[in-house]
Amino acid sequence: MPMYTTAALLDIHARTHRSLTGTLDHLATLPAENLQRTVEGFSYPTLCSQLHHVFGAERYWFEVLQGSIRLDDDEAEHRDLASLRALRASVEATTAQYLGRLSDDDVSAARTVKNWKGDEVSLLPAHVLLRTQTHAYQHQGEIASMLRQLGHGFPPGLDFPLA
Repeated sequence: MPMYTTAALLDIHARTHRSLTGTLDHLATLPAENLQRTVEGFSYPTLCSQLHHVFGAERYWFEVLQGSIRLDDDEAEHRDLASLRALRASVEATTAQYLGRLSDDDVSAARTVKNWKGDEVSLLPAHVLLRTQTHAYQHQGEIASMLRQLGHGFPPGLDFPLA
């Protein structure tokens, strides 16, 4: 019996991306110069770099599962909300399509893949999905903190949507 179901994972994924879309919508209320303003104390020091990292991480891990790794993505190409929205939509669609092709047994079955260092690792697609989605909320919290430091709050209701 599989540990995870594809339908449940797709639901988690869709809810996370709905929350990320809300975050992008909220960032659209900021003065544009704040999107690239450095905020000290964060490993990804701008709002755009935070989101680029979130979307890039999800894309990376699902490419690893499929035996391909893109190392040439340029963060400089994603310095505005329009390009980040397009990246988010592309990553969401690609991940959903990949998961949608898998059975419940497939998402719960380990597979050996290679990471960017060439190391072989054993991964379950379900764990990759859960890791990338919790990772998104970690960075969403950092974005909320950055916004507060910039004098712009973060609205309630952008955590994991229950409805």
